Amino acid sequence: MSINYDERIPNNVSLSSDRRLQRALENWQPRFLSWWNEMGPAGFQTSDVYLRTATSVDAKGWATFDYLKMPDYRWGIFLAEPEPDRKIAFGEHKGEPVWQEVPGEHRGVLRRLIVTQGDTEPASVEQQRHLGRTCPSLYDLRNLFQVNVEEGRHLWAMVYLLQAFFGRDGREEAEALLERRSGSADNPRILGAFNERTPDWLSFFMFAHFTDRDGKFQLASLAESGFDPLSRTCRFMLTEEAHHLFVGETGIGRIIARTCELMKRHRTDRVAEYGGIGLDLIQKYLNFHFSVSLDLFGSELSTNAANYFSSGLKGRFKETERDDDHRLTDASYRVFKSRDGKIVESDQPALTALNENLRDAYIADCERALVRWNKTIEESGAGLPLTLPHRGFHRAIGEFNGVFVSPAGKIISEPEWRSHEHEWLPNQADREFVGSLMEPVTEPGKFASWIAPPPRGINHQPIEQDYVRNLPV
Repeated sequence: MSINYDERIPNNVSLSSDRRLQRALENWQPRFLSWWNEMGPAGFQTSDVYLRTATSVDAKGWATFDYLKMPDYRWGIFLAEPEPDRKIAFGEHKGEPVWQEVPGEHRGVLRRLIVTQGDTEPASVEQQRHLGRTCPSLYDLRNLFQVNVEEGRHLWAMVYLLQAFFGRDGREEAEALLERRSGSADNPRILGAFNERTPDWLSFFMFAHFTDRDGKFQLASLAESGFDPLSRTCRFMLTEEAHHLFVGETGIGRIIARTCELMKRHRTDRVAEYGGIGLDLIQKYLNFHFSVSLDLFGSELSTNAANYFSSGLKGRFKETERDDDHRLTDASYRVFKSRDGKIVESDQPALTALNENLRDAYIADCERALVRWNKTIEESGAGLPLTLPHRGFHRAIGEFNGVFVSPAGKIISEPEWRSHEHEWLPNQADREFVGSLMEPVTEPGKFASWIAPPPRGINHQPIEQDYVRNLPV
């Protein structure tokens, strides 16, 4: 499906055939651009950035690369190709044709799912808006801006669904998506992780790896939806989301590689004096971002999640590849709980344990990345491996809310936990040190002292490419 770039809003949904919808979106567009200019990357709106732009939804060749100013990026509406005769794959409606219109009985729930997903997209742009001023290289600066413009397009994806299928309610929700602000005391973003600060590039890479990875699993679950426009929207969003995860995982990997290089060269794990970030500090940031991201999956047991599944609105990760009846009415699932000062496993109805099912898939995915990072550490012989903290550590939602769990998975008293908190999570001194390293490096091919160069450039271009031009003075 090619994308029509002749229209004011690029799309592959025949937008011009629906004049009411086209007018509504064209009325929303200048408000989006106003939000972008106010809350998008600060100071770089007139720079020329080497960006990819979607030109098709064909996985074999779906994007082109060129220099453009970010406000000129062609944000649009792109849905994956429809699957002929697609059927609902799970829940009470399993085997029925997918819905092309919103089922009336699920209208409110479906709108809430779309709004919650949509709210995360502008939130991350707001969280990252000041990072450009402290970029470790032009390569990384370009990657940040690529993530930002695509998060903006993902907002468009959700707004299209709201405007196209939810009438006045959808239009009001679309406006509200531009009115909330990350970290605002009066009108914050919906999910807690998207109100956290992203003050430095170590935080950004951790966010892109851990929090955007939650996005991958949420989008993959929504891509199973029986509401076909939502499924097709999320399937194409996953194509773009893969780059965001790449930025996070390889960014952390490059920091680890540089740290190991400094440890080996200077025969010490105290690399701060050489401009590096120690593995112990990387572990603290990992603990924080992993635990905050785990909360995004919600409570271990959830009747809402059960209702989403039974109604055919939101499936499991890789639902169609699962070897069960896809209804789960008689199935059970293992859930971790806190009982009498110990963490125990408990079999619970699989329908209400769907959040935990998705969280398990997420943790397994995070563990695969950890293996790759630890291989770098092992091969250098420079330090101890990194670990994922226990799922109960530093949790604010679900079974472990208010329970003080060590990274190793032991329940301890609050005073004991507080006495070790500075060892497990970044404190003010840690953040100030990382902040002190955030000096911009904008000479093509050069990199900050705390991060290694990537093995290759963007789109087969050299690492020394001038990826961002016309930088602010």
